[in-house]
Amino acid sequence: MKRNKYGVSPKSERTYKGTVYASKLEMQYRQHLDLKIKANLVKSYTEQVPFRIVINERKICVYKLDFEVYYTDGRVEYIDVKGMRKGAAYAMFRLKKKLVEAMFGVTIKEVTRKDF
Repeated sequence: MKRNKYGVSPKSERTYKGTVYASKLEMQYRQHLDLKIKANLVKSYTEQVPFRIVINERKICVYKLDFEVYYTDGRVEYIDVKGMRKGAAYAMFRLKKKLVEAMFGVTIKEVTRKDF
């Protein structure tokens, strides 16, 4: 099988419960959240939460958060799963993250492989 030039795994390796994820790491985080639900640590979560960035009534972009996690103790966490922290895509993510945090008053937590 030919390897993706960006290093993305085949769809079959990043599909869980009928959903195809952008990366295996993102899929594994979803599995991690499902285990936390079974352990009664997480109440629920929402995937691919859109944040519309609008400045001076002009749409700039839409940032899609990987997971919005609702804990049983009442906390809410905003999670973005990151495999690699380099390159133009990461630079764009950092800019959008700062915009969302400033505009919506949330803190986005970057989760990497070592965090779960």
